[in-house]
Amino acid sequence: MREECGVVGIIQFNPEPHPVPSALRIYYALYALQHRGQESAGIAVHDGKHPEAIKGMGLVPEVFNKDDLVTLKGNVGIGHVRYSTSGDSRIENCQPFIVNYKSGSVSLAHNGNLVNSHDLRSQLEAEGHVFVANSDTEVIAHLLVKELLKHGPVEAVRKVMKQLNGSYSLAIMIDDLLMAVRDPLGFKPLCIGTIDSGFVVASESVAIDTLNGKLVRDVKPGELVIFRNGDVESYQLFDEKYSAHCVFEYVYFARPDSIIDGQLVYKVRERIGERLAREHPVDADMVSPVPDSGITSAIGFSKESKIDYEESLMKNRYIGRTFILPGQAMRETAVRLKMNTIGENIKGKKVILVDDSIVRGTTSRRIIDMVRNAGASEVHARIGSPPIVAPCYLGIDMASRDELIAAHKTIPGVEAVINADSLGYLSIDGLVESIGLDRDDLCMGCLTSAYPVEIPGENVCQRRQLKLHEF
Repeated sequence: MREECGVVGIIQFNPEPHPVPSALRIYYALYALQHRGQESAGIAVHDGKHPEAIKGMGLVPEVFNKDDLVTLKGNVGIGHVRYSTSGDSRIENCQPFIVNYKSGSVSLAHNGNLVNSHDLRSQLEAEGHVFVANSDTEVIAHLLVKELLKHGPVEAVRKVMKQLNGSYSLAIMIDDLLMAVRDPLGFKPLCIGTIDSGFVVASESVAIDTLNGKLVRDVKPGELVIFRNGDVESYQLFDEKYSAHCVFEYVYFARPDSIIDGQLVYKVRERIGERLAREHPVDADMVSPVPDSGITSAIGFSKESKIDYEESLMKNRYIGRTFILPGQAMRETAVRLKMNTIGENIKGKKVILVDDSIVRGTTSRRIIDMVRNAGASEVHARIGSPPIVAPCYLGIDMASRDELIAAHKTIPGVEAVINADSLGYLSIDGLVESIGLDRDDLCMGCLTSAYPVEIPGENVCQRRQLKLHEF
């Protein structure tokens, strides 16, 4: 399972007493969001006259250096870290996207995925719009420019949102005006915070914490927030009875120390582990996580089961971007490079391995085989999510239905493939209760094969009737 993207926006209204420039603050915030995307990174800053940007392939510290950052002058800016869910992995798709037009410029950073991106792009190309990339983010930028030629910022954003089908959390600069937008169902997280000299908007609250800021609140689904003249303006452009927050933000994507839609992710994962222990008890000697995303759930499992928590795997935390090595032997080496067993902790033990999810099953098999080869007498897999039976169309580069092991195998079948003595998935009810939000406010399309928006060829879990606010 690949990670998503992270967005940041910062505006400093009174920067003179504070020597830290906006570009450097964005850099720090992106560093805090590095877990959301390791493919590329970018920062765009507006100096009151025009935007300037630095973008590149790689991790945040690989793309930016101090000399580059000091050249980005301006009190307002946005940033992005990317793992592609739409568009190829190349420099042209790096964000933020900047589109210049006769009245100014639009800079945009996007976390999410549009279901109708291809149709919208075809319409724009027929009207003469020229694209330099193949990302759906550029489609949003062109749509916004088109509407800004006819309307003010609020009405232009409303007109664009009316055309979009899918997930999007956006940090936008229209010239030096900073804006934040969350789609009407709130698929992807987005929050607002204060810093000593202004405001910050970010995909996760950890970015605000890194800047020594204070989390104020989440951007509401369907809300446009504008930061102007030292104030925060809110426009609820759409009202929906229910939301559709992505469950995998809580299971896997978000950092455990983030607060998303009022829920501390750490506590959610701890409750997941506790619930797993109640749903799938097993006689064992130790509870061990698959690091890093299984750690908190393993702690919860250990507390509930009264079985000792002990590490059996150690992760190499200095592995950067994922790389592909040819041949089966080299792939096995790559797994060991990322993770190694602690043989003395394992030998002769019945081990419960707690992980966040199983997608294809190949990685789970390799890890379980490593633990067995290190001397474990039994290995029991406990998974902090229900079986993934369908693809995600809304911002997670997960896998096709054919590649998802749970889509075509029973639980005993998956158990056999991954070579576990037993396998226990968290139930859907257990996941919902662990998250602490109403089931109708969660997107579980990958777990149920029913989606909260219209997707060709797929089922809709319930008809969502968007209420458009007129201005």
